[in-house]
Amino acid sequence: MRFELPKADINDKLITTYNTIMATQEKGTNTELEVGEIVSRSEQFIEKNQKNIIYGVIGIALVIAAILGVRHGYLIPRENKAAAAIFKGEQYFARDSFALALHGNGADYVGFEGIINQYGSTKSGNLAKAYAGICYFKLGDTQKAINLLKEFKGRDYMISPAITGLIGDCYVNNGNVKEGISYFEKAAKKADNEVVSPVYLKKAGIAYESLNQHADAVKAYTTIKEQYYNSTEASDIDKYIARAEVLAKK
Repeated sequence: MRFELPKADINDKLITTYNTIMATQEKGTNTELEVGEIVSRSEQFIEKNQKNIIYGVIGIALVIAAILGVRHGYLIPRENKAAAAIFKGEQYFARDSFALALHGNGADYVGFEGIINQYGSTKSGNLAKAYAGICYFKLGDTQKAINLLKEFKGRDYMISPAITGLIGDCYVNNGNVKEGISYFEKAAKKADNEVVSPVYLKKAGIAYESLNQHADAVKAYTTIKEQYYNSTEASDIDKYIARAEVLAKK
């Protein structure tokens, strides 16, 4: 026995199915029209602005070429020349010939000052500022040393803190002990290692004692004992702590 839907029901289902198909086709057609319109507009935009687009691409290419040209044709050769120039100065510096290292030999070496003037923006030029500052410090001109050492830019955990600490030495030698202490503490904090930090914490402690700030000296010495106990400075730091503690109670 077959079960047949009433004709009315069949007609309704056919109409519903037809409407669904037509709606889907219409939607697809609309989508195609929209895509076609977008493509057409894009083509019109490209045609209308073709020259500007080409000029823009050429401009970008020229900028990139200029940057590469400056780098390879100017910056890198300057870096190489500066590195070659500073090598002779490092040899004089290693022999403690600070005046020659600083001012040159009048022949084949212009001195750290000359390197700074000619190649100050290069890495070797930056390093020459540190060398020149040390030379002036060794030669007794602490103000020039401070000026040059402050111009040096470094981020490593050994040389940069040591330069900061040397600025502190310059200030102490100039009689500005408080400023010197601030640089000693900056150097210790910046380094945060057992090679550099204890050196400048000890310098800070001794400088505090010279100002009769013995409690502050105890703090500096105690930091060496507690945080950098494997350092050379920690080996006899107890006697510094004991002395400062006694004086702090007076």
